[in-house]
Amino acid sequence: MTDVEQSRQSGTPLWAPAPTRVAATEIERFRRDVRPEASDTAELWQWSVDEPGPFWKSVWDWSGIVGEPGERLEEPAEVFRHHRFLPDATLNFAENLLADRGGSSTAIIAIDENGSERQFSRQELREQTAAMAAAFVERGVGPGDRVAAWMPHRVETIVAFLAASAIGAVFTSTSSDFGTDGVVDRFGQTEPKVLVAADGYRYGGREFATLSRLDDIVSQLDSVETVVVVGVLDERPDTHPDYVHWTDLMVEHQGAAEQYVQLPGDHPIYVLYSSGTTGKPKCIVHRAGGVLLKHMTEQRLHSDIRPDDAVFYFTTCGWMMWNWLVSVLGTGATIVLYDGNPAYPSMSTLFELVEKHAISLFGVSAKFIDSVMKSGYRPLDHHDLASIRTICSTGSPLSQEGFAWVYDAISPEVHLASISGGTDLCGCLVTSDPTRPVFAGEIQAKGLGMDIVVLDDNGEPCPPGEKGELVCAKPFPSMPLEFWNDDDDARYQAAYFERFDGVWAHGDYAAWTDNDGMIIYGRSDATLNASGVRIGTAEIYRVVERHESVAEAIAIAQEWDNDTRIVLFVKMTEPGTLNGEIVDELRRELRAKASPRHVPAVVLEVPDIPRTRSGKIVELAVTEVVHGRPVKNAEALANAEALAHFTGHRELEC
Repeated sequence: MTDVEQSRQSGTPLWAPAPTRVAATEIERFRRDVRPEASDTAELWQWSVDEPGPFWKSVWDWSGIVGEPGERLEEPAEVFRHHRFLPDATLNFAENLLADRGGSSTAIIAIDENGSERQFSRQELREQTAAMAAAFVERGVGPGDRVAAWMPHRVETIVAFLAASAIGAVFTSTSSDFGTDGVVDRFGQTEPKVLVAADGYRYGGREFATLSRLDDIVSQLDSVETVVVVGVLDERPDTHPDYVHWTDLMVEHQGAAEQYVQLPGDHPIYVLYSSGTTGKPKCIVHRAGGVLLKHMTEQRLHSDIRPDDAVFYFTTCGWMMWNWLVSVLGTGATIVLYDGNPAYPSMSTLFELVEKHAISLFGVSAKFIDSVMKSGYRPLDHHDLASIRTICSTGSPLSQEGFAWVYDAISPEVHLASISGGTDLCGCLVTSDPTRPVFAGEIQAKGLGMDIVVLDDNGEPCPPGEKGELVCAKPFPSMPLEFWNDDDDARYQAAYFERFDGVWAHGDYAAWTDNDGMIIYGRSDATLNASGVRIGTAEIYRVVERHESVAEAIAIAQEWDNDTRIVLFVKMTEPGTLNGEIVDELRRELRAKASPRHVPAVVLEVPDIPRTRSGKIVELAVTEVVHGRPVKNAEALANAEALAHFTGHRELEC
């Protein structure tokens, strides 16, 4: 029996909210106001999926969304993805994010690695948005045109998004650490009229100039008519004469009147991109009304964000959590940005921000939590972290050790909100519930309005403890509007609806627990099949990465002798230290704490493990390399050079 199973069967939570804390949550206030006949959040969820039209309309009303919801609650359709909620609604996304919600007058606090800090009031943010929107209009940008940003995690990126949204343009972004091919692969498909880009960025104590790459990118994007350069490394960088400076546009249009074009709820708000490690990234078009409803539900209800909160999420503008964080402005809360390496110059960096700015929601990746834990640093011993009410973790499954460490080394009173969803819906499928206890290794709840089911290979619901495919059985508002240039929705259909008929198959391998929570075992397309038994890679990582000598690991299935076998690659905390004794220990632990099927046939050391730019390890790319097949879009990786470590191993030769 695994440690997770023992913890789950013991029925002992790591944390449970006191009744007074439950009563003070936003989700409990929503329940009392909107559905008092529901006795708890479980019954509230049941109502939300039984009567989704009334539920989503109640979110609109209760959240104070600015716009007209229209009379109709739903427009049913035989095809899952064509179902619409509040089909007659009109709104402007930027207007909702910039509205006065009665919270702090400070909208954004922005910090970078150098320690420089800028604060922007909500009024200043409205003024800058109005100025940039006027600049875009002057350059011929209108509803449906694309505005792209190749930018660091800065206020200017958010202003560019808000300005585009205000006038009905479609925003799309990627981070400054993307190379030329990665940017062109994305923006070359969506064909922006305006490109906003920085002269460089800082990371890990180094400066990276990007203007030469910008020239190369622009030369390959025929659609771009205006290039706006933001000075990051230099206040006024020396650029191509055809480019314009951000500061010049701000000065030129200072005092412009606010304008918010009212548009249908299904009007596209932004294009997000799949990781693209198996080919060109998919361009996922999201609808304004659906995303706003989903984010208000997740942020106000599940994450318990209130207007006087300060909210931090470590992200880049190439990850959907950037879009999620920007939407927090619509709750009235202050958002805190950090541009740089979260562990530079030390593991204390982000916790210093918590203490200084009284951050109430602290969002990071599971990998960050694991890294701090393995470093031996205990934030609670060095910082006053009493302001934290919620810690969100996403990006990959958080181990039970990570759960326990948070309560031991950060705060015993925090609500640890492990959440999971994706770029596909710009939100969560399974998420947190601040009224329920937290159990080690488990995601607490289904998202409100999300009819989440785990299905076996025959399409039948799995009981607790049985692993299967995570699906959403009913439509939801933030389903993508479409994929860009997807004739007849063929790629859209293939992405989510080919696995099972009539339900959204998300691609995660998961199981319910006896606590009505969920454990995710990794992506189902990376699930290992050892002699006919399906194994989630996260099951292996949970055991292997407990070993003090292992920094991280990646497992793949190698085609071998007319079958498949598991190959495990480990990155050691001390390079070059993997030996037979450690390999035997890892195999024993896997056999005892997982099963004999989880034991790898081969264990090899590598100096680095490839990741996407949002921090996810890429089993599929490593599988391709091991089998001698090309990785179609290595540019999507943050460290594509790491792929070279998976070739030339004598132990893998047939």
